[in-house]
Amino acid sequence: MASREAALLQSWQYNAQAWIDAVRGGAIESRQQVTNQAILLAVLGRQPDRVLDLGCGEGWLLRMLADRGIDAHGVDGDAALVEAARAAGSAHVYQASYEQLATGVVDIGTGYDLICANFALLQQDIIALLAAMKALLVPGGALVIQTLHPWSVADGDYQDGWREESFAGFTGQWQPMPWYFRTLASWFNALDMAGFRLVSLQEPQHPQQAVPQSLLLVAE
Repeated sequence: MASREAALLQSWQYNAQAWIDAVRGGAIESRQQVTNQAILLAVLGRQPDRVLDLGCGEGWLLRMLADRGIDAHGVDGDAALVEAARAAGSAHVYQASYEQLATGVVDIGTGYDLICANFALLQQDIIALLAAMKALLVPGGALVIQTLHPWSVADGDYQDGWREESFAGFTGQWQPMPWYFRTLASWFNALDMAGFRLVSLQEPQHPQQAVPQSLLLVAE
């Protein structure tokens, strides 16, 4: 397991610049058509004053939130992505691995009205991380998770386990990325074990697509 987690982080280090180019160039169709707007509306719908973007990447969501007057903070494990987010104007971006966040050894602030994780929970062990994030929320604060919809990507194998993203549909040089697939029940169980209560489930979908583009969970 540890080797898969290490390989996941290493793939992000290798792919950082290609990812920045893809996100800022609008090259990911599902994001442009559906999922970017879905996470933005889910966050704005809670009317938060202070937000933490967990796994913020190059910071596009931080910029969108800041433009709307929200105190937006971000954290990511990759130095190049953190630097890209800072260079694009986000003042509050921290570098920390999820293991460091789970154990509380890096201070990323507290008192958040909302914490979001947009396609950012790709590792196997997330319960300790989610529990640590819950401690950073104000009373009544929310966690918003957008992830791949398990029914759309199961590919005939609907059970928890490691998969591999090859980035075959992307231009540029990419290193394959291991990621952990979890069923719908597994997502619910992880939230429950971390002390959260699911309050909303959405399945963002393009009207011309047969399956949802993502799964969007809101928990308190």
